[in-house]
Amino acid sequence: MRSFSYATAPDVGTALRTIADHEDVKFLAGGTNLVDLMREGIEQPTTVVDITRLPLTGIEELPDGTIRVGALVTNSRLAADPVIRTRYPVLAQAILLGASAQLRNMATVGGNLLQRTRCMYFYDEAAACNKRAPGSGCDAIGGFSRGGAVLGTSDHCIATHPSDMAVALTMLDTVVEVESVRGIRRVPVAEFHRVPGDTPHIETVLAADELITAIELPPVPVAGNSRYRKVRDRASYAFALVSVAAAVAVADGVVTEVRLALGGVGTKPWRATEAERVLLGEPATEEAFGRAAEAELAAAVGGPQNAFKIELARRTVVATLRQLLTEGSAA
Repeated sequence: MRSFSYATAPDVGTALRTIADHEDVKFLAGGTNLVDLMREGIEQPTTVVDITRLPLTGIEELPDGTIRVGALVTNSRLAADPVIRTRYPVLAQAILLGASAQLRNMATVGGNLLQRTRCMYFYDEAAACNKRAPGSGCDAIGGFSRGGAVLGTSDHCIATHPSDMAVALTMLDTVVEVESVRGIRRVPVAEFHRVPGDTPHIETVLAADELITAIELPPVPVAGNSRYRKVRDRASYAFALVSVAAAVAVADGVVTEVRLALGGVGTKPWRATEAERVLLGEPATEEAFGRAAEAELAAAVGGPQNAFKIELARRTVVATLRQLLTEGSAA
């Protein structure tokens, strides 16, 4: 591990000034991803700023019903919050399926959003990886790619975004609040992560001197009937092969509202807007669910090892919606 300077920030202003005044600075919260990357020599900051003392640990309801969550709220606390479990069960489920209790107790909301999109080649110094070394190539293309993405890929990267929580947040139209010495801006989470294009090492729209300070969950009545379903190789906290965050409302056998997001298949948390468009106003049947999923996945591109994800995603969408109609959210 490269030597680095360590500083603590007593308030947000100090943290922002520190990162604005220095190059190659990283914020440290739970450290569940950053510390691993530093050990591997992938992240090599000259300065690490400990932000665990910042007053960003609140969960509060705003007058319009929006739930504001501080960026340093741990995953465990968010998943256990009664309001989250009642109004957004999909989010609590996604968090609980995402990592062990030990990791959830350390990992923060802001850190989860910023964990690196990666595959096995990302950690291998002998391999070509455009994320780790821009311009070096992508050994996953044509290599071992069973876990690779089928949506949002490019000739430069097929790594899959790893977060479960971010998939649920995307379905819920969450807004990310970020702050710098220049001020505050609010970014819809669906626009926060970037597809790789020809710059896969740039994964979010967050500027180098910005800090995530909070997320805001808008009132989404249909989210009361929501579910997160995760398909993976093993139950002990493996990354998803396919996951689905879904919420649906039905009246007289017809879909009146639907929200869908996919994980495990995209280079970013994937909002299934085409599937939503196709399904809205259609009968709430497995045939209609399948047609909607197929419409979303029409643009998917799979290779010899991961093409199975396309059919698996279709089946998982159908199964999740079917389960919501028969069993509800199971919060």
